[in-house]
Amino acid sequence: MYTVWVRLNTVVSFGFSSLFGFACLAALSKVGHSLYRQPVISTLELNKLRSLKSHGGVDRALLSLDLNADMDPAFHWNIKQLFVYIVASYETEENPVNQVVLWDSIVENVDENKLLQQNNVFVKYALVDPGDALRGKDITLSLHWDHMPLTGFMFQGHQDLQTASQFTLPNEYQ
Repeated sequence: MYTVWVRLNTVVSFGFSSLFGFACLAALSKVGHSLYRQPVISTLELNKLRSLKSHGGVDRALLSLDLNADMDPAFHWNIKQLFVYIVASYETEENPVNQVVLWDSIVENVDENKLLQQNNVFVKYALVDPGDALRGKDITLSLHWDHMPLTGFMFQGHQDLQTASQFTLPNEYQ
């Protein structure tokens, strides 16, 4: 008949095949959720420009921001955490698209309060341009997030650009 090793191989193969099938079903259950269930962003705007200086041949701006966003609608049973970050976008003559991450945070599914309410928060990372092209530029602030599921594909979402806030940096260093 069959030996113990053949039976053990059959049981283990069936177990891994079942586990793979359930992981695929879990990943498919999330499809579409991330496209239609977006976080509610009430406020994302510049609070104060702390400084705009030329530092070592590069322009550097230090800012403080106001952020009020409810991240709860973006969560699903299969999402472990969200990596949330604020991106400043601007254009220069040399580079038509410049994007700099100013602030980031991780919101976990186990957190009771999934609200990001921060007033006058100082940016974690300075707005730096490798040249001297920040002065007088229009800056767009937008909120981005990455879904990190328990199983399945990662998804990146971002704030609609029509609702993103904009401001202009001064023409002179401060």
